[in-house]
Amino acid sequence: MTLDEMGFWPRLALAALAAWRLTHLLAAEDGPFGLVLKLRTRLGNGAWGQLMDCPYCVSLWVAAPLALLLARDLLGWALSVLALSGAVCIVEAALDTLASPRKER
Repeated sequence: MTLDEMGFWPRLALAALAAWRLTHLLAAEDGPFGLVLKLRTRLGNGAWGQLMDCPYCVSLWVAAPLALLLARDLLGWALSVLALSGAVCIVEAALDTLASPRKER
């Protein structure tokens, strides 16, 4: 089965998972052979380096090409970028909540 043969919802789920995986790789992991870490180090603390440190920022750039899997026109593409980035943000926030220790009441 090709992507074209898949329905909208399976493509959306696939694109959302791919967007999260790529975003997490670029913003939070060293990558294979430390290549992503070297890239982030080389970019430094300037604007580009700061963009690579923020998963919410990276998710927009990662979502842009993946949105082409979902969109049929320019408006659909723009909305798909925001939807995929939003999905990444929701997953990141949920994982941060699960990873942080709970406050005692």
